[in-house]
Amino acid sequence: MLPENNPAVLPGRFRYGSVKPVRNESAQGIPRKGGVSVTEIAMVDIAYAESRFRAPEIRHSYGPQVHLLDDPFAWTLLARACSPDTGQPDMGRLVRMLYETLARTVLAAELPRARVDVPTRMSASHPEGIYRGLALSRVTKAVTVGIARAGTQPSQVVFDLLNEVLDPMLVRQDHLFMSRQTNASGEVIGATWHDAKIGRDVGDRYVLFPDPMGATGSSMISALSYYKTKLHGTPAKCIAMHLIVTPEYISNVLAAHPDLVIYALRLDRGLSTAAALSAEPGTMKAEEKGLNSHQYIVPGAGGVGEILNNAWV
Repeated sequence: MLPENNPAVLPGRFRYGSVKPVRNESAQGIPRKGGVSVTEIAMVDIAYAESRFRAPEIRHSYGPQVHLLDDPFAWTLLARACSPDTGQPDMGRLVRMLYETLARTVLAAELPRARVDVPTRMSASHPEGIYRGLALSRVTKAVTVGIARAGTQPSQVVFDLLNEVLDPMLVRQDHLFMSRQTNASGEVIGATWHDAKIGRDVGDRYVLFPDPMGATGSSMISALSYYKTKLHGTPAKCIAMHLIVTPEYISNVLAAHPDLVIYALRLDRGLSTAAALSAEPGTMKAEEKGLNSHQYIVPGAGGVGEILNNAWV
């Protein structure tokens, strides 16, 4: 165990640090309970010495920054959420479950890991009663950004989960109030900012954008540009977390911000040619299409922000 005055020890639940195995020679013959050597007690179980966790993904050719999850359970919930028969309170419950599923995958795959030494309840009677292995690094700094309206509830879900695995003093939630900017023909030409409540720094923080629909990418491009150029410091990583994305969204956002990491539960390209739909996503980009003439996703979900808030304005 680490000494209580070790700076790596955080208040609350866990003690972090690199505990190296102790050589038998250093024990000077001191007997251990049950005849177990100091070396054996301090050793990390090799099963938990490293993690190769990766999110399960469908095959695609959009590049390593894009993660389209292979998750039939989530696809089932998402199909229900997109149904015209689904309203409140079912919609809110489904979106909450979907973002809990998505966030667990993203946090496990993207956040830094650290060695932990966590005494269990058995440590009172067994010196071996300590979990020594990997966990998410509790000292990671993170921000989740709620983009109103549809992103408000998803951001709260992510915020709550971040507080469970990181030091809550290092977790922040920001709020952006944006809407689509359209021309006279109803086509989306950008994003309009109405208001924002944003912390001043993003230095070395993991910045998460849980926004359900990735349609044109205009709102995400605007938000990313602000976070990368107008605040203090440079983010450690920016991660977009969506329920649905379109080929147009992926193309537009990565053209503007090629370092963005994108996670989505589903790729919607329902207006693509038959040939494109028969091919691996991303291999026939010129024939892929997921947006109609008013930049709504097809098959899509149809006004997630409106349904979540029962507000049709």
